[in-house]
Amino acid sequence: MCTVTFVPRRTGYRLAMNRDEQLDRVEALPPARRKLDGRAVIYPSEPGGGTWIALNDQGVCLTLVNWYSIATRVAGKFVSRGRVIPAVCAFSEPDLTHAALEGLPLMQINPFRLVGIFPNRREIAEWRWDLKRLVRQPHAWRAQQWISSGFDEPAAQRVRGRIFRLASRQVSTGRVDWLRRLHRSHAPKVGPTSTCMHREDAATVSYTEVAVLPRQAGMAYHAGAPCRGALSAVYRWMSG
Repeated sequence: MCTVTFVPRRTGYRLAMNRDEQLDRVEALPPARRKLDGRAVIYPSEPGGGTWIALNDQGVCLTLVNWYSIATRVAGKFVSRGRVIPAVCAFSEPDLTHAALEGLPLMQINPFRLVGIFPNRREIAEWRWDLKRLVRQPHAWRAQQWISSGFDEPAAQRVRGRIFRLASRQVSTGRVDWLRRLHRSHAPKVGPTSTCMHREDAATVSYTEVAVLPRQAGMAYHAGAPCRGALSAVYRWMSG
């Protein structure tokens, strides 16, 4: 259950992600710098090492959302979807990412949608795995969202998508303050389909923000629902 918003800039981009989880899930660890396959990467993580978003030193960002619209699940022993991004986030081109994904034990991984932002090529690629096929879908280099929900995915996509379209008409569209307001929004009302999601058993548990600018790239992280506390998150830059 997540909401990902991408906003292109003249040079680079911004991206924000609300992570929605069960309230009894173990709290995640904040972003840390790592070296994977010779590439510097930053990402938050589960205590076991998996992640849902990562940024590498080429400005490539990968985000993963569960694909609840596909009801089929792995029978028997499965591999956590959190293992997908650490296995592929060192690559700087969509073709290499695709090849790495094909090398994973996909038949043991439940359905997911993986979005890759490749700024040097101004490309957005989305990989969809439904336990039968891995399909790569291109997207235009424009502002857009990806939404998942284990409660009611079509309803969440419809409601959050409408709020995104309304917000996109504002004068401040695309600015960092606009992005943060959008991700802490409860419009049209607080609940399971609002962008900042709240249910009795689940809620938005963190907010992650990525900035890829002309001379630097980094990630900021807010633990807890973005509606609680100011989102003046401190960035961890790739260098410095």
